[in-house]
Amino acid sequence: MNTNLIDLLKQKVSAIVLEGETEYLSEKSQALSSFFPILLSLFKSKPELIENLQRQLNPRLTDIFATHPDLKQEFLEQVSGTVPTGAIESTLNRSISPTLGFLETEAGSSEPSAIAHLIETHWPAVSSALPHWATALLSALGVGIASGRTLHQAPEAEPYRAVEEKKKSNFLLPLIAFIVLAALLALMFKACSDKKQTEPASGVPAQTATSEPAKLQLSTGSTGDLTTCQLYSGNASYIDILQKEIKQIFNHNNGCGVETNASYHSEFIDQDAIPSVLKLVKGVPNASLTWMGDQLFIQTANPADAEQLAAKIRPLVKNMTVMTQATTAASAPADSTTAISAGNTNAEKALAEINPDNIRALDVATALNMQIINFDTASTTIPEANKSILDQAAALIKRASHVHLMVKGHTDAVGNAKANKALSQKRAQAVVDYLVKQGVDPAQLQAVGYGSEQPVADNATPEGQFKNRRIEFEVLNTDTGVAREVNEQGVNKQ
Repeated sequence: MNTNLIDLLKQKVSAIVLEGETEYLSEKSQALSSFFPILLSLFKSKPELIENLQRQLNPRLTDIFATHPDLKQEFLEQVSGTVPTGAIESTLNRSISPTLGFLETEAGSSEPSAIAHLIETHWPAVSSALPHWATALLSALGVGIASGRTLHQAPEAEPYRAVEEKKKSNFLLPLIAFIVLAALLALMFKACSDKKQTEPASGVPAQTATSEPAKLQLSTGSTGDLTTCQLYSGNASYIDILQKEIKQIFNHNNGCGVETNASYHSEFIDQDAIPSVLKLVKGVPNASLTWMGDQLFIQTANPADAEQLAAKIRPLVKNMTVMTQATTAASAPADSTTAISAGNTNAEKALAEINPDNIRALDVATALNMQIINFDTASTTIPEANKSILDQAAALIKRASHVHLMVKGHTDAVGNAKANKALSQKRAQAVVDYLVKQGVDPAQLQAVGYGSEQPVADNATPEGQFKNRRIEFEVLNTDTGVAREVNEQGVNKQ
C-alpha cells in the first residue's frame, strides 16, 4: 500500500486531539507518535480489545492496560519525558476514540476483524514506527511483533564461523532471544525507575479497570452558598486538589464527601474547567449540579436562572452536553413509581409461571419486557428493584441453551443524540453483563443501543420521555424471528 497509515494518523488524529493546545505541545506530539504504532499493534494482535473500546463511552489507557495496570504507569513514564504524566495520559486518553473512528473509516467497517485486517495490510509501516523499547512492552502485554519485524535481529554470521557450528547456533537462538528480551525489559524498567528518582511524582496512581464515570454532585442554599457536595473518583490525588478548590471557592470548611475507589474513572471530562464552572455556580440560589461522564446537569428553583447559568458554562466545557430542567427529563412522571412497581411485579409473576422443563425464549422475553428498568440519569447502574427479576431470568436461561436474546437500549430525545446512543448501548451491555455474571453464556445474549431512534411515545412530554427511556428484550434465532412485545394493553401475541 502506498498510503502510510501511521502518517495519516499523525496528520488527522493528532490534529484533532491537540487542537487548541499550547502547553507541552511538542512533547504531546511525540507521545502520540510513540503511542499510535503500539496501539495498532495491540489491535492487530487482540481484535477483542477493539470491540471492548468501542463499547466505552470514553475509552481510556486504563481500559487498554486493564490486565496489566502496573505497565500503564511504566509506559507513561517512558513517553512523558520531563512532562507530568497526568498531562500526557489525558492527551493519550483523548486520542483513543478518534483513532478508532479513523480506523473504522479506513477499513470501511466497524468490525474488529476488518480493522485488524487493515492494520495487517499496513503492518510494515506500523512496525517500523514502533519505538525501540516497544518490543519489550508489547511482549509483556502478550503481543509478539515477529510479522514484519523480528523480536531481535541477530548480526550476520562472522566469516570465521565454521559450517558445522550452525546446529549449535540454531539451538542457542531461542535462549539468546530470551536473554535479549529480559535485558530489554530490565533496561526499560530501570530507566523508568531512574526517572522516578530524579523527577517529582506526578500524583497520578496506576489505575485498574473502571466501569463508572467520575462524578461530582453539589447544591447551593437560598443564599447561593454550598449546602451539599459529594465526589466520586478513582484518583485520590486529584480529589485532594479539587477539595481545596471547592473549599476556597465556596469559603466552606468541610468541602465534599468523598468516595474514592477503582470502580470510578480517574478523570472527569473537561476537568480543568471544573473550578471555573463552580465559580459561576457560587451565588446562584437553590442550584444543583451533577457532573458525570460527558453530561452536566443543572437545576435551579427558577428555570430562567438555570438557562442563564448553562449559557455561561457551555463555552467552558466543549466536550460535554450541558442540560437544565427545561431540556432534560431527569424526573419521571409522578405516577412512575406505581408503574415501575406494577411492571416489575408482573414480570416476576410471569417468570415464575414458566415451566422450567419447557422454557421458550418467547416466554422469557415477554416476561422480561413487563418490567421497567428505570436507570438514574446518565447512569448505567442497574436498579436494585430489577436485579431479582434478572436473577430469575438468568436461572431459566442457563437451563435453556436454545434461548438467545437481544437486549435493546433506548433513550428519550433530550440531549446529544450521539451521547444518547452511546449511553443506550452501555445500558444494554450492563444488563447483558449482569446476566453473564449470574452464569448465562455470553453467546446467548447480544446488546444493541438505539438511542432515541425508536421512540414509542411523544418526546415532548415527561410521560412520553419516561416511556422512551427503556430496555427491551427480543428473541433471536427462533423459528419466526419475532418477539412478543408488551404495551399498555398487555401482552401483544404476534
